[in-house]
Amino acid sequence: MNEQLRKFLRERARGCCEYCLSPVEYSSDPFSIEHIIPRSKGGSDEVDNLAFSCQGCNGRKYNHISAIDPLTDIYIPLFHPRKDVWNDHFVWNESYTQLIALSSTGRATIERLQLNRREVINLRKLLVMVGAHPPM
Repeated sequence: MNEQLRKFLRERARGCCEYCLSPVEYSSDPFSIEHIIPRSKGGSDEVDNLAFSCQGCNGRKYNHISAIDPLTDIYIPLFHPRKDVWNDHFVWNESYTQLIALSSTGRATIERLQLNRREVINLRKLLVMVGAHPPM
């Protein structure tokens, strides 16, 4: 992957993980370019199948494209950053530290990627205090 493509993907994502919305500038680890539909499941290297992702979300997503909705116990497609609208599936809680699901896709994605993991909540708390969260 060349630097020009990485820069494009970072800018398209506004410098945030396309799943948990953590900003790359405050990450202790480099972000990954993630295949939304993994190559192992027929996904391509086309730009519309690539997402800018923090290590936490990328590692938890691995090669999954669906997960169990904890409410219905049914496999549901995970959030797709190119096809889905983030605000249709997620909303912030009152303190902007945790994501709340608005749909079965939101619930399955929060569960599979652990979008409210302790480390991300702690980062969000600090960023809220300095006025750098939530991302616009």
